[in-house]
This record gives sequence, structure tokens and C-alpha cells, in this order.
Amino acid sequence: MTAAPGATTTWTTVCPLARIDVEGGVTALVGGRAVAVFRTHDDAVYALDNVDPFSRASVLARGIVGTRGDVPFVASPMLKQPFDLRTGVCLDDPEVRVASYAVRVVDGVVEVAAPEPGPGG
Repeated sequence: MTAAPGATTTWTTVCPLARIDVEGGVTALVGGRAVAVFRTHDDAVYALDNVDPFSRASVLARGIVGTRGDVPFVASPMLKQPFDLRTGVCLDDPEVRVASYAVRVVDGVVEVAAPEPGPGG
């Protein structure tokens, strides 16, 4: 995700990286949205919307984190659809996706960029 020229990114502090289990996830409220933050086996950190678009349940942070080839993904705990942690695209149905968010780790603390407001917001 890139910011528009002149735009300021608002970062929300989530937690220390050490509080997220390897191949696990946590949920945080970021800009009024439930966001799932994941840590992979190689300590990469990603953030997606927490709502599974297939079941409409807010559960992705409790999914199984793994890789398919070189693609890091989370499998929904409801119906097991895998979502690319980098883009939010469903690996089994590319027409379906969840929003992904910029993430950074500063001094061992995970921060997620707040979603940009939609039109009129």
C-alpha cells in the first residue's frame, strides 16, 4: 500500500512483536476496523481485515498460517480458504479478497497503517 502524494500515514501501535506467536495472529482495532496481524515462520509481519468474506465471521486472526510454494497465507478457521498475507487475495478464488494493510516493526513493536478513508470519508 502506498500513500497518495502529500498524504500522512497514521500508524496504530498493536503490540510487541514477541507477543505474536510464530505462525500465529492477533486482532487489533485499527482505524475503526478489526484487523488481523500475523507473524510468519521467518518473522515477517502482515495485516489483513479480520473478517472472512465467505463466512462473514471475524475470525481470520485465529486461522492457520503457512506457505503455499513461496506464498505466505492464512487459512480461515471456518471454511479453510487460504488468503495471501501479502495481498489479501484468496488463493482458491482470486475474485475474492480481504483488505491488506501496511505493517512495520519499530523498536520491536508492531504498527499497522490505518485504512484510508473511502470516498466522502
